[in-house]
Amino acid sequence: MSKAIALLTIALLVFTSCSRNNKQYTDAVTNRDSVPGLTTYDIETLISDSGVVRYRILADRWDVYDQLKPSKWAFEEGVYLEKFSDSLTINATVRADTAYYYDQSKLWELYGSVHIENLEGEIFDTDTLFWNQDTERVWSDAYIRIEKANGTVVTGYGFTSNQQFTDYRIRRTQGIFPIEENDRATRNEAGEIVADSTNVI
Repeated sequence: MSKAIALLTIALLVFTSCSRNNKQYTDAVTNRDSVPGLTTYDIETLISDSGVVRYRILADRWDVYDQLKPSKWAFEEGVYLEKFSDSLTINATVRADTAYYYDQSKLWELYGSVHIENLEGEIFDTDTLFWNQDTERVWSDAYIRIEKANGTVVTGYGFTSNQQFTDYRIRRTQGIFPIEENDRATRNEAGEIVADSTNVI
């Protein structure tokens, strides 16, 4: 009986030691473009072009997908950008809930609560915005609201601008304008002053 117990004990010890050395393996990551090659948290960085600082970027998280075709940067926890003039004056600021930057084509895609302010104190709010740094153009087909420094509010669907947000056009516009009662103005059936034009500059 004691011999049987001794053999059983030895067998259990061997089985336990073999089990501890049994390594677990998972499949190798073969699709490298599905994961970022670099992830950085709490970033603040300056972007230069031809030796001149052009942008300042702040973000909680920055993912670089260097193996994607095309490669891109992802700011999926929000981003804040400042655009500088040649004299390093801030001529526009941009905030967005989510942003993607395609580094080869220099194209930004901004989504969710996109908020822009230009040097003239004008405020732009939209859900979607595209910005091509090479052509220096900004555009959107989404709803946009613009509040001018004088209190004028203009809304519309569809928008194009230079990247300083100082020369812009809105499609399908409607606006509320602070004008005197004796000024000639278009009014709707409720007597409210409205605007309806193809261009607002």
